[in-house]
Amino acid sequence: MESYFSKNITDALKNDPPGEWMPAMPDDCIRLSSGFPAPNLVPVEGIKNAVVDLLDDEQDLPLHYLGTPKMDQLKSMLQDRMAERGMPVSDKELLVTAGACQAIDFIARVFIDEQTIIAIESPTYMEALEVFQNYTSQFLNVPVDEYGMQTDVLEKMLEDRQQEGLSLPKLLYTIPTFQNPTGTTMTEARRKHVIELAETYDFLILEDDAYGELYFDEQAVPLKALDRAERVLYVGSLSKVVAPGLRIGWVATTRETIQALYWFKKDLDHPFTQAIMATFLEKNDLGKRLEMLRNTYQARRNVLLSALKEQMPDGVSWYVPEGGYFIWIKVSGVDTSLMLDQALDAGVSYVPGKYFFLENQESIEWLRLSFSYASEEDMIEGVRKLSKVVKESL
Repeated sequence: MESYFSKNITDALKNDPPGEWMPAMPDDCIRLSSGFPAPNLVPVEGIKNAVVDLLDDEQDLPLHYLGTPKMDQLKSMLQDRMAERGMPVSDKELLVTAGACQAIDFIARVFIDEQTIIAIESPTYMEALEVFQNYTSQFLNVPVDEYGMQTDVLEKMLEDRQQEGLSLPKLLYTIPTFQNPTGTTMTEARRKHVIELAETYDFLILEDDAYGELYFDEQAVPLKALDRAERVLYVGSLSKVVAPGLRIGWVATTRETIQALYWFKKDLDHPFTQAIMATFLEKNDLGKRLEMLRNTYQARRNVLLSALKEQMPDGVSWYVPEGGYFIWIKVSGVDTSLMLDQALDAGVSYVPGKYFFLENQESIEWLRLSFSYASEEDMIEGVRKLSKVVKESL
């Protein structure tokens, strides 16, 4: 039957399977690799109450294809949230999706083909890389430092390609705020610069803002709030601040683009989960919840940073994130993908850096740790175990 697959599917299946890097983990392994909320931070009781209230109020309505008015209510809530952050959009300029990944995939389906060049941060979110590689193999890799994407390097790339008569990218994918995996935040100057570059070199910006509201000190201004030329396709998510399993994300962009995205979404709505989320947000103060999460994650970050400072040997360095979930660590001279088996044997996991890059030999020295999932006690013990493995590997 494979002989009937379309060419683009056949080409996509030549890539590594999604999530293939993930090895089996021992049951007692301390999961510093897990990029999702700790069990005690998922509002189980609130969601349970929302389900009961929803079904008591609307009976079978949210269980039908057409769903419930709660779906429109959720969209209005997301519009209000965006307006509070300087990104007012109309009803026709926002599409609710099954998580941020579905939003990214829809955007890729509408804008990308095998001739399309995409500019991406290097490193970047591994699932987005997997999505984009389903549609094209042409990428410009823009390095990231402690201040986010190096827009001066991007500008030089664009200048050189233009002078050489080479095709320019159609789309730039960026996570400007608390980037995954580096935890870095693009400076205001670089944000303004990348908007200027998009206008000068005629490309669109896909802004992934999954972590934007999990700031510890100051809230960064989203790229979309700076955009005056309708260059930015903004992707948001409630997975990191409510519950990932409900799969609530959204795209905010021009009306014409939303219409094209909706064409491919068709009946892929999830009426029940959207109605549950609307009911939960109606009955729970998201602002207070976000404040709690910021305080909790900041404390967890501080615990992980203190453990790293106390336990890690010379030759290990890291960026200090101002929000989000992750700490990006460099182990000089060590291939962290090869070191992973030793770490798992010792009872601790992480994500090797190479899975966040398409190409970069230096990627092998990096690894990502998460402070969102493990308890503070487990993080301290996990770093102790990992530092022992690192010392043996140096």
